[in-house]
Amino acid sequence: MRVAELWRYPVKSLQGERVDAAAVGAEGLEGDRRWAIYDADTGLGLTARRVPQLLFASAALQQDGGVRITLPGGATAAGDDALSAWLGRRVVLRSAAGGADRLYESPVDAEHEATSPWLAFQGPPGAFHDTVGARVSLVSTATIGAWDRRRFRANVLLEGGGEDALLGRRVALGDAILEVEVPLERCVMVTRPQPGLDRDLTVLREIARDRAACLAIGALVARPGRVHVGAELIADPEADEP
Repeated sequence: MRVAELWRYPVKSLQGERVDAAAVGAEGLEGDRRWAIYDADTGLGLTARRVPQLLFASAALQQDGGVRITLPGGATAAGDDALSAWLGRRVVLRSAAGGADRLYESPVDAEHEATSPWLAFQGPPGAFHDTVGARVSLVSTATIGAWDRRRFRANVLLEGGGEDALLGRRVALGDAILEVEVPLERCVMVTRPQPGLDRDLTVLREIARDRAACLAIGALVARPGRVHVGAELIADPEADEP
């Protein structure tokens, strides 16, 4: 398998940016999930589970290490007031370096979320990821098939297939070494509308039916490095291999 696409998502649940190469550190791809939008009143981190409109804005990493958020229509969000006006609630943009609580929400019943109870869950420390065992997410073109890859928000899109067989193994990706830890359980996020995509509950239904609710794999970074589009994924590399 080779890297077909690389993606980072600087702000949790916003659209991200496709890159040709990226440094990979302990927290994942450089700039990935380094910010999140928080409800100023509840203290909860907002995701597109609760606020689907987040997927209609985009975020890009800046050369100075900051982030630029582009709202629907093309305007740049200049601070928390602009984000609050857009979302219709008081929100603040927080950095992963700022010590914010990693508390998010998810509906119990994705099929009937309007009447479903919502459960809060604790994300891991560091960058704003949802899963303890995943700082880099990978999925293959064979696995997603005809589905739009944007629904799954993976960092690495691989040509070919067979990534599920990598669970519990070490892989080399460019100069980086990853420990593949977990299958990624999918939630209502994959059904959400995005620019050019309608809401589609069948995506989650099919993943639950055919794949035990999991699609893509999550990895931790055993050795930092750099990865680029076209790099080969090498399973079980020798200790002296990059």
